[in-house]
Amino acid sequence: QNGVMSGLMQMLLLKVSAHITEQLGMAPGGEFREAFKEASKVPFCKFHLGDRPIPVTFKRAIAALSFWQKVKLAWGLCFLSDPISKDDVEKCKQKDLLEQMMAEMIGEFPDLHRTIVSERDIYLTYMLKQAAKQIELPRASENEPRKYIPAVVVGVVGMGHVPGIEKNWNSDLKIQEIMSVPPPSTSSKIFKFVLKATVFGLLGYSCYRIGHRTVQLVLSMPATQSYLQRLTEVPQQ
Repeated sequence: QNGVMSGLMQMLLLKVSAHITEQLGMAPGGEFREAFKEASKVPFCKFHLGDRPIPVTFKRAIAALSFWQKVKLAWGLCFLSDPISKDDVEKCKQKDLLEQMMAEMIGEFPDLHRTIVSERDIYLTYMLKQAAKQIELPRASENEPRKYIPAVVVGVVGMGHVPGIEKNWNSDLKIQEIMSVPPPSTSSKIFKFVLKATVFGLLGYSCYRIGHRTVQLVLSMPATQSYLQRLTEVPQQ
């Protein structure tokens, strides 16, 4: 439904999520579920999901990687087994350690970091600024002057996005470009064709082998051999 590469990547990331859940006893994204519960307690509070849609992020991330980078990333996610402790999570709350980890990620997959982190920093900043606009109060008549009150906004984001949001806050942001999904690359088209050809080829070969064995089994049955013998004797008579 989402494309071959995008679907495989989502399956691998679900595996990573399951690994984190198994190690820590809690699922990723708990801060957002907690924010939703707290927002429901505040009268007239509007809860808004302000992140970029996941399919757009996945497709842009996959399009940004070369074929060998995709293979390398998939290999790393397939064999992810490093233990994660709650102490490790606490260490990640330190800004310097978090920035060090981000720098390592940038060094290995700079294009992936750009699409998954930097572009979403821009999108999150844009949505927060939209939510933080002043609220116009209703007027009794057209002649009454406009009055505004400041909006009260609480943004809940992952720690890795805080530096990017601070950096982009005073910029004039345009999100049209980072919302577009680029066409699949030539390598992706070739991989998709090879994968489909392999699947259909194996399916066809399996059908051939099963059919061949079935025919041999039927022909080896005594009743079949007796019937065939009778057919060959009829013309002679």
